[in-house]
Formats: sequence, C-alpha cells, structure tokens
Amino acid sequence: MRRCRSSLLRSHLLSEDTIMGLFSKDIVTFDDLFLHQLQDVYYAENQITKALPKMVAKATAPALKQGFETHLRETEGQITRLERIFDLLGEKAKAVTCPAIDGIIKEANEVAGEIEDKAVLDAALIASAQAVEHYEITRYGTLIAWANQLGRADIAAILKETLDEEYATDDKLTAMATSSVNVKAEAVTA
Repeated sequence: MRRCRSSLLRSHLLSEDTIMGLFSKDIVTFDDLFLHQLQDVYYAENQITKALPKMVAKATAPALKQGFETHLRETEGQITRLERIFDLLGEKAKAVTCPAIDGIIKEANEVAGEIEDKAVLDAALIASAQAVEHYEITRYGTLIAWANQLGRADIAAILKETLDEEYATDDKLTAMATSSVNVKAEAVTA
C-alpha cells in the first residue's frame, strides 16, 4: 500500500486528502460511520428535491410528470424523517457532500440535454430516475442494517418506511417504462 500510495502521489493523480480516505477523518467508530452515511443520504435527498422539479418540467408523459411530482412530495417527507432520526440521535441535521448523487444527477442532466425527441427523453428520464432510486435503495438498506446492529430498531423502522417508498417508486417507474414509455421511444425513427 505504501509503495502504491507514493507512486500515485508522485504521479500527481491523487492528492494527499483524497488518499486519506473516502470518508471524513472524524469517523472513528461504527456510530460515526452510521452518522456520516445518514448525513450523506440527507444531502442526497435534498439534492433530489432540487432535481425533481426540473424532471417534472422536462417530462412529457402525463403519468411520468405526475409520478415525479408525487415522488417530490415523498422525498420532502423522507427529509423530515431523516431530521427526526437526527433528533433521536441527539445530533443536528447536517449534510455532507455526496459525490455519488451529484454524479448521477449531473449525468441525468447531460443525457436529457442531448435528446430532442420527447418520447426518447421520457425514457431517458425514467432511466435516470431509476439510477437515483437504486442509489437510495442501497443507502437505506445499509443504514437499516447498521441501525439494527447498533440496537436502534426505532431508527431502522423509520428508515424502512423510506426504503419501502423507494422500492415502490422504482416499481412504478419500471411499470411505466415497460407498459408505454419505452414502446413510444422505440417507435421513434431517425
């Protein structure tokens, strides 16, 4: 590890801060790790509330627009749940930057900006939304397992409410894509 680290530094591919780790230097205990991941998902949910109105504006299928509007309201509720969890932990609700969600949202914006046909755009929006959902599903699944490990079944139950919503949203997006949106997108010819 030392040799690899030194060669990376010499080649200037990574900075010392990057190599120190993916997480804050303040993470020492499992409780610290749990809190950090909670802050990460709190950031992600707040970013999603900023991205969803743009997706609503770009979507053309009425059911897709409605689905995004519904999920925006759900996401606002998920943020409220996270704030309740911070309170239960005796912590201030605080976000830490989540490069993963920033990247997923950036990619969604780039792809959506390159598509002219509205049917194809709707298919791309669903794919982007599902990338977000899948990220959230992994995060909430991990947080639930960790909360249980830490003896916080109360927090795990709150997180499970959100995980159930994320799965339901993913299922609705899949159904919408396979029943109509992808069919319309496939029919588009150059």
